[in-house]
Amino acid sequence: MDFSYLCGMSVAIVILNFNGKDFLAKFLPKVIENSPEGRIYVADNGSTDDSLAYLETHFPNIARISWNKNLGYAGGYNYALKQIEANYYVLMNSDIEPRAHWLGELIAYFSHHPEVAAAQPFLLDYQKPDYFEYAGAAGGYWDVLGYPFCRGRIFDHIEINEGQYQTSKVDWATGACLMVRSQAYWEVGGLDEDFFAHMEEIDLCWRLRRAGHEIAAVAESQVLHVGGGTLAQGNPFKTYLNFRNNLILLYKNLAPGKKFSHLILRMILDGVAGLKFMAKGQFRSFIAILKAHRDFYAYVLFKKNKQNLPAGFQKKYVESYPNSILLDYFLTNKKVFGELKFKNPKS
Repeated sequence: MDFSYLCGMSVAIVILNFNGKDFLAKFLPKVIENSPEGRIYVADNGSTDDSLAYLETHFPNIARISWNKNLGYAGGYNYALKQIEANYYVLMNSDIEPRAHWLGELIAYFSHHPEVAAAQPFLLDYQKPDYFEYAGAAGGYWDVLGYPFCRGRIFDHIEINEGQYQTSKVDWATGACLMVRSQAYWEVGGLDEDFFAHMEEIDLCWRLRRAGHEIAAVAESQVLHVGGGTLAQGNPFKTYLNFRNNLILLYKNLAPGKKFSHLILRMILDGVAGLKFMAKGQFRSFIAILKAHRDFYAYVLFKKNKQNLPAGFQKKYVESYPNSILLDYFLTNKKVFGELKFKNPKS
């Protein structure tokens, strides 16, 4: 059944591609097969491989948008989505294999939950489908100091999907496969292009929450994710982006009364992480943290519009998990989401 006509929705599935011909060859057929409710676009982010020629030859009916420079995840999607008219966008990585009915289930959920602006399917590991996948698992949260984690994944501890998590409101949804109402997306300014890549979807969801919207993860919708297709874990540039962007994330979205103290403590913990890299001989990662802090200071001093949220929509400051996930994980050995204590559990 075509849910887009049933619910009066138009859905654009937008795959941002950067030198990902092999992923397109492997996964695009399954996206086409399992996504009859949406129109598929490949947005080419300045690839230097033969991705576009491959698409022209093997998938001539797939809509293509291209430009000649890598704008990052945030800039690439903003550029592409400005050229697409749809009620809903699905931002999808090229290394995603969706299961049957994944999109119909998301559409059905949105149609019954007008308060929800963005939602994700459950993300499972392509290599080990019984397990959740690191990048988003069953929906995300951030702790008091901005460290992100998910239902089904805390730091590097990843759970088997045994049905322990159901469809629920969460605080952030993964950018690996994110469905969002187009009106809400632009209402809060889209993705923040200063992030370039990594954590930009957390910032987007945090701003959507501040604007009064809800975020969800839908258990009935499932996709498999390879992960690490662009920057592998341990890559110094990825380390740089994660540390810099997390500081920017806090600076933009924390309540004014908590901003200074939380950022100072977070910087101290970043220093501890840097010393650990030094002790392991990972000098490039240590330098990456120094560069991240340098560029964060530059952001604070020189960036004009730091909030990326129209003044009329700055309704509230949003907390997620009120405790430290670092202390929970390393001191009290709480490695499973169900062991954490939330003030007001979501449903």
